Amino acid sequence: MPVLVGKRAPIFKAPTVIGQQVEQEFSLDRYLGKRYVLLFFYPADFSGLCPTELLAFQAMLPEFERRGVAVIGCSTDSHQTHQAWLRTPQAEGGISGVTFPLIADATKTISANYDVLAGHYDYNETGEMTFIGSPQAYRGLFLIDRDGIVRHQLVNDRFLGRRISDALRMVDALRHYEEHGETCPANWEADEA
Repeated sequence: MPVLVGKRAPIFKAPTVIGQQVEQEFSLDRYLGKRYVLLFFYPADFSGLCPTELLAFQAMLPEFERRGVAVIGCSTDSHQTHQAWLRTPQAEGGISGVTFPLIADATKTISANYDVLAGHYDYNETGEMTFIGSPQAYRGLFLIDRDGIVRHQLVNDRFLGRRISDALRMVDALRHYEEHGETCPANWEADEA
């Protein structure tokens, strides 16, 4: 697996659902020079574990926004599937109430470019991806700074959920380093600064 830390985040344009609206050519470019980006990948809409993560990100969204971080989710589902999942009540396994953007990586190229695509695929002679079955994304998480550089990368297998507070801690650590030039040791917390 390639390490993207210290490298420019792969840029893309893709259909993205924000609320119930579809933006056909959503790109990370809109945040360059303005905000940090927390881009996270998850395997599938309407699955058992994924809504717990998306709802946990939503619950902590005010904390991320207060720190100048745009939270963006991405799966290999279509934008229509994202919209249906957003309309489904939480009590029925849905994610109604989620307000951050959900990227529809139906072509699976974004997941492949971030090297989080799980499953069997190859490239044919014209460079197009071909699939055996239906590959999904691993649970990847990328913290991207305002210059578009990946500063933190974490990838879990599909059956291992993330602790969202750990992502917030990494944001705090990056901001602390940028503002004070001090490294953040193991178990460092923002209130220790």
